[in-house]
Amino acid sequence: MTKKAIVFDNSGTLIERFRVIKDVSTGELITHVNSLDLIDSCLNAALVVLQFNTKRLTGLNPDTLISDFILENNIDFDISYYSTEVSKEEITAILEKDSAVIKDITDTFPLLKERVPNMEICNGSAVIIDIAEERIAYTITSAGQLFGGVKDTIAKLQDNDIDVFIASGDRSGAIKRLANITGIPEEHAFATASTHGKAEIVANLQHEGYKVMMVGDGPNDILAFEQADRAVLTTEQKDGDFPDKLKGYADFVIEDISEVLQIDF
Repeated sequence: MTKKAIVFDNSGTLIERFRVIKDVSTGELITHVNSLDLIDSCLNAALVVLQFNTKRLTGLNPDTLISDFILENNIDFDISYYSTEVSKEEITAILEKDSAVIKDITDTFPLLKERVPNMEICNGSAVIIDIAEERIAYTITSAGQLFGGVKDTIAKLQDNDIDVFIASGDRSGAIKRLANITGIPEEHAFATASTHGKAEIVANLQHEGYKVMMVGDGPNDILAFEQADRAVLTTEQKDGDFPDKLKGYADFVIEDISEVLQIDF
């Protein structure tokens, strides 16, 4: 009997995401723009996920350099999406001389709390690096709540002997918590997975003998869509227009996560 696995993206797929982006140059707080779309609109940009709980920023001097906080506290980071390929070493070099401060992150907190008063998952903070200008162009803080039916859908998949995995660009602490909330084994939850990393996760499962369905909602899922045996685009997150290009990579388009139960693979 063929083994089956379903790999879910997190933000926008299992979690209804809310994010606040700050333009470091202008101070503008932005809620209506998808961060991946923002990166795609730039010629040289990378989304860098900071691996720490944002609560650690409480009480810090708001004028502390983000670079000092990262380097002095040995904060790890991962590059989860980019329009121009860049290495961690290059990102470190940019961070070491950047002038953005902790306030550029914490300024987003009140608006995020207002939008998500009962947040279940705090995905944490990230920065968008302008590679050409060698600076932090934007900070991002995000949080979310499970879409209705997620827990029940995952339980039914598992009852049907389908192994469930998460492959997400979000930080490891948030993905571990999400796995615990949804009943997915922690060893099946992959955090800060890049676009290529998600495709590799699917390919590795196929190598292990699985037939794999990939479920996602954004351009960072395209390579995994191409690799998977079934590609499912979910449009339950309402802050995107899901361009035709993205739909073209999907075998199925769904509006509710429970619809995956009706797809045979």
